[in-house]
Amino acid sequence: MQKNKKNPTRRCMGCNEAKEKKELLRIVKSTEGIIEVDLTGKKNGRGAYICKDETCLEKVIKSKRLQKVLEQEIGQDVYERLRGVIVDK
Repeated sequence: MQKNKKNPTRRCMGCNEAKEKKELLRIVKSTEGIIEVDLTGKKNGRGAYICKDETCLEKVIKSKRLQKVLEQEIGQDVYERLRGVIVDK
């Protein structure tokens, strides 16, 4: 008998909805403190997730949620990279 494989879910920082991991963008903070967009979802480090939606990104920027989750100051360049990935989707 084969068991059904469950798809992992993660919670978006913007809308706080649980969605399948593959539907969300992952932002990762490496052990060196470098913050980058992880398109593979497999990089090592502390991860945070956001919907591929500009309204969620705006909520995250306004509430400084990403800074709180990753416990580090977030530069405007990180938000611009995120915006670029979301708009290009």
